[in-house]
Amino acid sequence: MTQVSNASNTGNDLTVIIDTGCANLSSVRFAFERLNANVIVSADFDVIRSAARVVLPGVGTAGAAMDALKQKNLIELIKSLTQPVMGVCLGMQMLASLSNEHGGRSEQNITCLGLVPTDIGDLDSKGLPLPHMGWNQIEVSDHPLFVGIENGSYVYFVHSYRAPISEYTLASSTYGESFSAAIGKGNFFGVQFHPEKSAKVGAKILQNFLQMGLNMGAPQ
Repeated sequence: MTQVSNASNTGNDLTVIIDTGCANLSSVRFAFERLNANVIVSADFDVIRSAARVVLPGVGTAGAAMDALKQKNLIELIKSLTQPVMGVCLGMQMLASLSNEHGGRSEQNITCLGLVPTDIGDLDSKGLPLPHMGWNQIEVSDHPLFVGIENGSYVYFVHSYRAPISEYTLASSTYGESFSAAIGKGNFFGVQFHPEKSAKVGAKILQNFLQMGLNMGAPQ
């Protein structure tokens, strides 16, 4: 079901949260609405294509999330997008090539979207409790998503799987091992943490994302 915010869903500054059916759709939408963004939740191909920016949310397991995208025929559409696309939490992991979060299935690895060439594996917490849940610090790069965000800023995590540190790391954190708190390639990028639950730091990151879409403009 498509959910429409109080703002008009016309014009070239629309933010679309892809309706994957996951549980955190409303909280992500409310976070953008608090920034007075023109935001809707939709699985409509034309609406997604015409948006200035797109959010790929996700909770649960990679296997179930990829199945949901397949059922809605969204995989090729997402891959074709040219505007800024941000994955959140599992949505970030879905941008990767493979994940071993198969949710008890017989497959050893789940094929993901393959938009950022890294693989998702178990977080080696070095004996710390899993999932990694709560506030933790990040070290950031100069990516536009992190303009005005200081190294050592705290954001909110809930996860047991991670992308390793690689050339596609945009921000890092440490919980047992160091891991990618954000990854990206081209117009596709994602954050492992929940910006919608990360207070002022999260709001600033979402504001930066809104600015990126405004700077690039909506697809023609």
